[in-house]
Amino acid sequence: MKERPSKGHGGVMSAPQTAKVAMILLPTLLLISDAICNTHCSAIPDNSTDMLSLLDFKRAIINDPRQALSSWNTGISRCQWEGVKCSLTHPGRVTALNLGGLGLSGPISPSLGNLTFLKSLNLSANGFAGELPPFNRLHNLQRLVMRDNSLQGVIPNTLTNCSNLIHLDLSGNFLVGEIPHNIGFLSNLLSLVLFQNNLTGRIPPSLGNISQQLKGMNLADNQLTGSSPDEIGQMPNLLGLVLSDNRLSGGIPLYNHSSLLLLDVGSNMLEKALTSDFGDNLPSLRTLMLGSNKLHGHIPASLGNISELATLDLSSNNFIGQVPTSLGRLGMLSFLNLQANKLSSKDTQGWEFIGGLSNCSSLNVLGLAQNQLQGAIPNSIGKLSTQLQELGLDENELSGPVPVNIGNLSALTVLDLSNNKLDGPIEGWVG
Repeated sequence: MKERPSKGHGGVMSAPQTAKVAMILLPTLLLISDAICNTHCSAIPDNSTDMLSLLDFKRAIINDPRQALSSWNTGISRCQWEGVKCSLTHPGRVTALNLGGLGLSGPISPSLGNLTFLKSLNLSANGFAGELPPFNRLHNLQRLVMRDNSLQGVIPNTLTNCSNLIHLDLSGNFLVGEIPHNIGFLSNLLSLVLFQNNLTGRIPPSLGNISQQLKGMNLADNQLTGSSPDEIGQMPNLLGLVLSDNRLSGGIPLYNHSSLLLLDVGSNMLEKALTSDFGDNLPSLRTLMLGSNKLHGHIPASLGNISELATLDLSSNNFIGQVPTSLGRLGMLSFLNLQANKLSSKDTQGWEFIGGLSNCSSLNVLGLAQNQLQGAIPNSIGKLSTQLQELGLDENELSGPVPVNIGNLSALTVLDLSNNKLDGPIEGWVG
């Protein structure tokens, strides 16, 4: 498995990595059918096509450190070979090949494309290299998982001939070129996972063809450009959308996504303001990550209506004005990062949000650094969650003494008050 450098949002209050992990696990939310296919058998005598195709695949393997394919020989029924599953109704026809995480390396033989009864192909977490075979004859294929290899070249357009594909995961490779324009021809697709490649170009509008059933899409950590197509905003059953670490511009094309749990479009070049009803359109959201963009305007008070929101990252944007007190209604909130914006607090009213956040009893991280917060730190700081572990107020325009009751935050592991104009003693609270 290849290694890539981590791409965080920088600073002490970096966003948690749970969003991408969640998308890797998202397909487990999808109830993918495992019914036996009913395609007619090959005309070749004794159905030997599948055995010969598997042996061709084995011959292309350069390294098998665990001897996982040692059972692959003509002296044993192919249905008893490691990782091979056969049909119960069509004897000898291979319906599943699961060789994930076995340390295999070498090219992927195009002969796998002859396994016409194949429904599930998992070669993830190995060392396969070279180009992805076309697989255009695998009309029964439902699951194709090739993540965490070293595959190169483009995603073949012929892959869209796999019309029964439900889950497609090619993440963690070195694939280049554009996402096939006709990806929307995969009319049964529920989950599309292509993150951590070198894909370029725009997100295909043809995804609108599968807008009604698509539940998960992760295109993060590529080099995609242009604006997100409006079709993405019309996927009513979407559970997770991750487009972070690309070069996307424009706004966030979301309308009414009552089922969406995860939205991560951080580290792009999105530049519009959030609409005032932004939070009202995402009532089920658990994770919202918009950090490291060029978003501007005020933080919508409607974000406080997302009652189950646990992670909110708006850092490194151009938001202005006061932090809305409505965020204090987010009883499930554990991570709030607002650092590196232009947020202000010039008077008592501007600091009222701190008192509101005292209602967030699960808050672990609060990042307010690199803003335009002014004046004295309010005494209400000591009423924040006793579970708070990280608090960043550095690089603001704070003055006066630090409230003694900040010492109530006994779970703190990181407290950054640097680059302000604070004065007074510390012995009353630092212990």
